[in-house]
Amino acid sequence: MLDHLIKGATVVDGTGAPAYTADVGIRGGRIAVIAEPGAAAEEARSSEDARGRVLAPGFVDPHTHYDAQLFWDPYATPSLNHGVTTVAGGNCGFTLAPLHPDRPEDADYTRRMMSKVEGMSLVALEEGAPWSWSSFGEYLDALEGRVAVNAGFMVGHCALRRYVMGADAVGGQPTGEQLDAMLRLFHDAMDAGAWGLSTTQSSTHSDGDGQPVASRHAKPAELLALSRAVAEHEGTQLEAIVAGCLDQFSDDEIDLFVEMSAAAGRPLNWNVLTIDAAVPERVPRQLVASERAREAGGRIVALTMPILTPMNMSLGTFCALNLIPGWGDVLGLPVPERIARLRDPDVRGEMLRRADSKEAGVFRRLAHFDRYVIGDTYSKENEGLTGRVVADIAAERGQEAFQCLVEICANDDLRTVLWPMPSDNDPDSWALRQETWQHEDVMLGGSDAGAHLDRMCGAPYTTRFIGDCLRGRKLVGLEEAVKMLTDDPAQLFGLRERGRIEEGFHADLVLFDPERIDAGKATLVHDLPGDSPRLDSKAIGINAVWVNGVEAIREDRVTGATPGTVLRSGRDTRTVSTK
Repeated sequence: MLDHLIKGATVVDGTGAPAYTADVGIRGGRIAVIAEPGAAAEEARSSEDARGRVLAPGFVDPHTHYDAQLFWDPYATPSLNHGVTTVAGGNCGFTLAPLHPDRPEDADYTRRMMSKVEGMSLVALEEGAPWSWSSFGEYLDALEGRVAVNAGFMVGHCALRRYVMGADAVGGQPTGEQLDAMLRLFHDAMDAGAWGLSTTQSSTHSDGDGQPVASRHAKPAELLALSRAVAEHEGTQLEAIVAGCLDQFSDDEIDLFVEMSAAAGRPLNWNVLTIDAAVPERVPRQLVASERAREAGGRIVALTMPILTPMNMSLGTFCALNLIPGWGDVLGLPVPERIARLRDPDVRGEMLRRADSKEAGVFRRLAHFDRYVIGDTYSKENEGLTGRVVADIAAERGQEAFQCLVEICANDDLRTVLWPMPSDNDPDSWALRQETWQHEDVMLGGSDAGAHLDRMCGAPYTTRFIGDCLRGRKLVGLEEAVKMLTDDPAQLFGLRERGRIEEGFHADLVLFDPERIDAGKATLVHDLPGDSPRLDSKAIGINAVWVNGVEAIREDRVTGATPGTVLRSGRDTRTVSTK
């Protein structure tokens, strides 16, 4: 007997093949039957009429930071609401494990680092996770059986270094014995099911003390030793971030990525490829790494987002503005001193000069302050400004745009919420995205879901993209759009029997209304441990989501079931070789 029968759905199976109408039956967590409408021979315990609805494989998000959130939110909201049934975590070199059992202070260091570098609430990290593990395997075991999504995790290079080297991980180089210990620890993690290595050398990544995170101090020899270790384990990967990911790679960065992938014999993915017609040289330069990797026996895959993710900015809290070269020195000051400095015309002039310099890279996009929209305000002086564009307010006041923005924020003691209007929302940029998505080494992803919680909300990219493909720009057809969100990432990670609607595959499924599927506006909610805030977005037109055959979402509400699996390398992933 079938557990559930979905009748008369328009099946888009994830392969890119034309949609077809079928009844799809679920039994024991798998897709048991795909039959002509009305032709399923087995009875079912429950069924539903899905005529006029699209049934697709569950979406796979290749770049998240749900490592901590899954402990207090096993549903990985809002990703699960938006049809995501599998998430890849442990990215950018940052994981919560391993932790040295004899140094309890390491957990505090990790929490403060994650709060700073990934914009997670420190209170939520302290109160929402048990921190009961030492090894990476113990961390995975702590999640097993209590999550509603399928989740796989890379091992963060920063955690490996910290475990072996202690405080010397920041600024120091490992001895031969320490490197051997790091490799043993890494092998243990992959034996327990870690997906591989994630690392960062990005200049934007600093710990809770403001110092470059541990992996930024690693030399190429260390990175290559770890990469070679990846090659010894089935179903493993590499994920890496360097400074050039934000704009254009240097020759040395390309060489490093190529050598790492070739040494591991595994794909290396990075994020995020920013596509902007105003910078036409960026995409070709970034994809040189992929071309070089294939020549050397490796593979480098660029993640790129198919939507423009709204970002919540502020002069009062840590956000992307702090990452503009030279801005962190001003924006890190106590609020009264910060306001005084921001009101100084010479300081503002130097900040604008740095923001428009080549070294600012992709952050140059944030310097168009005339195009900022005022969000929430908190003072009488700012009443009526919410929703207005800074350019218009500045013109009324006879001020330069950045000066005007500073005065508005100063009135609110810098609590004002700011929304930059995207500078790459033009037809040429969308045409360039459409072209770039067709490249064999470009894949959709980079949501950062689970991180930067009160600053951005990338999780709804799945529903917003499909809605755009069906009713908006229509840059790709529905079948191709679904493949880009399902089978493509499943194939990159070597997920076993996931990513397609096929008999025998795991029943990770999403049922949606093609006339309505979309994502709601990002809104600030206070639902994290400690009443901390995050941005959320309602899923529109998602009728149901099944994970391993169990209904986890119905009409944008979690069912309370936790049918997800901690996906372990080798058991749940196969090797995707580059050779």
